[in-house]
Amino acid sequence: MRKFDYHRAVLLGVVLGMSSLTLIYMMGVALDTKNQPETPKSNFTVVDKYENCDVVQWSYGGVAEYKYFLYCPK
Repeated sequence: MRKFDYHRAVLLGVVLGMSSLTLIYMMGVALDTKNQPETPKSNFTVVDKYENCDVVQWSYGGVAEYKYFLYCPK
């Protein structure tokens, strides 16, 4: 075996080994769900009053889109 072929094989082994270890580590990180907080299904907040009604702000989970409606208890 020539010296060039030996160095090429060693380099290929190192690259494949590091790639495999990185892939295994990243799969473990991606599949680890125990440390991720649970997102709420919806969020209601009273932001103002209008006559005898509450102005309620509603958002769904982590979406930055808000909807408003009036809640009037009778």
